[in-house]
Amino acid sequence: MEQPIFLQFLLGVLACFSILCANAEDAYRYYTWSVTYGTRAPLGDYQRVILINNQFPGPPIEAVTNENIIVNVINQLDEPFLITWHGVKQRKTSWQDGVLGTNCPIPPNSNWTYKFQLKDQVGTYMYYPSTSMHRAIGGFGALNINQRSVISIPYPAFAGDFTLLVGDWYKAGDKALVEKLNSGLSLPLPDGLLINGLHRSSSFTGEKGKTYKFRITNVGISTSINFRIQGHKLILVEVEGSHSLQEAYESLDIHPGQSVAVLVTLSGAIKDYYIVASTRFTQPILTTTGILRYQGSNTPASLPLPIAPTYHVHWSMKQARTIRLNLTANAARPNPQGSFHYGSIKIVRTLVLANAKENINGKLRYTVNGISYVDPTTPLKLADWFNIPGVFTLNNIKDFPTSRPPAMGVSVFGLSLHDFIEIIFQNTEPTIQSWHLDGTSFYVVGYGSGKWTTDSKRRYNLADGIARHTVQVYPNSWTAVLVSLDNKGMWNLRSQIWSDRFLGKQTYLRAWSNDKSLNTETDVPPNVLRCGQALH
Repeated sequence: MEQPIFLQFLLGVLACFSILCANAEDAYRYYTWSVTYGTRAPLGDYQRVILINNQFPGPPIEAVTNENIIVNVINQLDEPFLITWHGVKQRKTSWQDGVLGTNCPIPPNSNWTYKFQLKDQVGTYMYYPSTSMHRAIGGFGALNINQRSVISIPYPAFAGDFTLLVGDWYKAGDKALVEKLNSGLSLPLPDGLLINGLHRSSSFTGEKGKTYKFRITNVGISTSINFRIQGHKLILVEVEGSHSLQEAYESLDIHPGQSVAVLVTLSGAIKDYYIVASTRFTQPILTTTGILRYQGSNTPASLPLPIAPTYHVHWSMKQARTIRLNLTANAARPNPQGSFHYGSIKIVRTLVLANAKENINGKLRYTVNGISYVDPTTPLKLADWFNIPGVFTLNNIKDFPTSRPPAMGVSVFGLSLHDFIEIIFQNTEPTIQSWHLDGTSFYVVGYGSGKWTTDSKRRYNLADGIARHTVQVYPNSWTAVLVSLDNKGMWNLRSQIWSDRFLGKQTYLRAWSNDKSLNTETDVPPNVLRCGQALH
């Protein structure tokens, strides 16, 4: 029997209303993490490490674009502790960033709950401790953001997804490393490399003829790595949340703090194959291996290992220039990545950042444009929000390198929300650097040898430079990035060589707007920790 027109209309309205209600808020994922010391033997000798829920590395977060993440962190260490969400953009709030410029650390034997949304992001990320040298002994883990079902991926479907956390490791504990750095000594070469917390025991199994996605992150604190799989090509598909051109590589250089995703098709004979990671630009070269096992294999992997690239920087820089943005593919949103024409936007400010290794008051320090950063007892974000004077001064750091005597200080660049700026990382040292910016991604537009000049802009890639949040700077070279400061807050720009960051190689960008509405920034969280002058 036919329903009356009015009833049909009413039922339709109610159906639409129910759909809107169901989609009014994205899903929540809740975690409770207990952070403790424990004992593991990553390189054969038992040593103290940081565990999360008794796991080393920490538990992975597997989420979907736009989901809300709630993490209650219980600090059972003997020191204050923070976790930062590396590459997560923290839209409209830097309150959850988890660095000492935005958060008071979680005191021992207490807890704090992070609350943030994975807004409009997709890709391969990680988390790790941002306090002291805690990152050197664990507390890190994977944070993978998968695409919503309504958004397509610009590459063939894959049969499985493997996460590989690869990085250097020291047998000395974090406190021994801090003591060494504070005594004026640089850290030595690491003792080895790990894959998922293991030196030579990680294995991954797949079926012949099928394709798998490998998410690879360099979680190390000091060295670049080269990654390769014996007898298999690596098809690059994603770099830190951006879909890349799908180039095939024999091996990939991945620098501290960087993440990539590659597709690997199991097209060889049914046997085991070596997965290899080795350090770059070190003498001697450190190597670790894992195993790619074909299902049904009874044949162990055999030598020789696939050959590593040469030591020369030129090879790595040339490869870096081939990593480009897929302009026609979508990322977390349906619109093409190339719809933001970054190359045609006017640059409003240029920052040229040069660092130097200095001796300040008898202490080994690193400076950025003459200032070696020191965390104040009051986080910059709290001082900014509550108008607490004397904590920092805007633009006390110069936009270009200066001849001023090196000094300790709290350096903050004052910028406006939506400013489009150019940042040049100038490396005058014989070692490689890696830089990360919280809160947003930048477009990598140029690598070059020697000293950057305005003439270097002629070589910029203004069409399809990859968008990422961590970039390498080669020895005695420069790297140029362009960034739209579309995320209001106080954002940390830091070295991913963790000893250098510990010794002052970092600064902050304040992206400011007088608009006090929730459209630009959320209110201070009700559970905010207070410390320093913010206690009063």
